[in-house]
Amino acid sequence: MSPHTPAERRTQAMALPPLPDADAAAISSFLDAIWAEHGLSRQTLDSYRRDLEGVARWREGKNGGLSAADRSGLFDYLAWRSHNGYSPRSNARLLSALRAFFAHRVRTGARADDPTALLDPPKLPRSLPKALGESQIDALLAAPDLTSPHGLRDRAMLELMYACGLRVSELVNLPATAVNLRQGVLRVTGKGSKERLVPLGEEAQHWLERYLAMARPQLAGKRALAPLFLNTGGEPPTRQQFWQLVKRYAGVAGIDPARISPHGLRHSFATHLLNHGADLRALQMLLGHSSLSTTQIYTLVAREQLKQLHAKHHPRG
Repeated sequence: MSPHTPAERRTQAMALPPLPDADAAAISSFLDAIWAEHGLSRQTLDSYRRDLEGVARWREGKNGGLSAADRSGLFDYLAWRSHNGYSPRSNARLLSALRAFFAHRVRTGARADDPTALLDPPKLPRSLPKALGESQIDALLAAPDLTSPHGLRDRAMLELMYACGLRVSELVNLPATAVNLRQGVLRVTGKGSKERLVPLGEEAQHWLERYLAMARPQLAGKRALAPLFLNTGGEPPTRQQFWQLVKRYAGVAGIDPARISPHGLRHSFATHLLNHGADLRALQMLLGHSSLSTTQIYTLVAREQLKQLHAKHHPRG
């Protein structure tokens, strides 16, 4: 029977044969090269590695392994994934990794042809980011217990993520030196190691100052050059730990946890700015998008919310 849940698919993936040595060397060489050439983030490199190792383990080194795979073999693997419940978006990401891998092989002369050239990407449904309403954001930000150091930390993290439109990885990896309270700005290192300056806003700066004065010294212990946000013992929270907190606070705030996505606060930041008249180019800079087309999806979110508001309140809606 085909697996239907992510847990079942992970179990199935773990049961695949070990990674052949030749494929492991080829994948590592590719990842080292694209990191040097393009400065891709650690998350992107890890994603590429998982996807490529999955193909290699599925092939078990047969017929030359991953490096020698032809179009038919790759098509069979994509069909196997589709049969086993992997989403079109997941398969599209895999195909992106394969295209980068084989382009590198061709560029370095390791093979003459690119077997991904005639593989069509799966059709993806157009999905809009889920943004919370402004009253929901207010309730979520007010959810942490401010009588504890962890509660103050969580309030500061939530305020900062919403006020600055941060990615989760950007938030948990912020160094203490990223904050300039005197100027009221945050220096963020985003995808591709690109830096951007983002204004803090009065409310976020207020809670960040409280956290730094009243909570962080207790959490940092003896660490002088620690990350900005810390767990007990001086280690930063992981992305998974932070989103567990967000889900819990959503329940406290009366928000369906299913309404909270890993990018939920970032989406809400962008949508609310547009609803209040922000310029799309300025929003692109604040979000750290390399392309304006990536930012433009938020105009669709804002437009859809305005349509719903009109339909609900206009007498002829």
